[in-house]
Amino acid sequence: MRLPLTRFFLGLSIGLAISLTALAGEVRILVQSSPLAGFRYYAGETLWQDMREGDRLALVREADNPHDTNAVRIEWRGQKLGYLPRAENRAVAAAMDGGEAVDARIAKLRKHRNPWQRVLIEVFVVL
Repeated sequence: MRLPLTRFFLGLSIGLAISLTALAGEVRILVQSSPLAGFRYYAGETLWQDMREGDRLALVREADNPHDTNAVRIEWRGQKLGYLPRAENRAVAAAMDGGEAVDARIAKLRKHRNPWQRVLIEVFVVL
């Protein structure tokens, strides 16, 4: 049975992308895509004009957070933007607690009336 050309080239391009990434010394696997919680309460409004899609974000574990023992703070250039949503932070918190390397970036910026819809974050495990 022959593979359709689109499937062949898709497989080839995926394999090539993984190989090139591995040669660069880092493989990143997307594990979560979430809105930014708390955008309007921290520096997000002030920094909005300077942020860009694709910008790297720092993830900071806050195990002693009195509101959420799985809290993961999101920072951009040293400024607190908010948190991973409480309903979606358990796996990332566990990975960070286990010493796994995690990384995040701004996936989408949207001007929206609802602050929960303004910033979409992608979280990666780094192999």
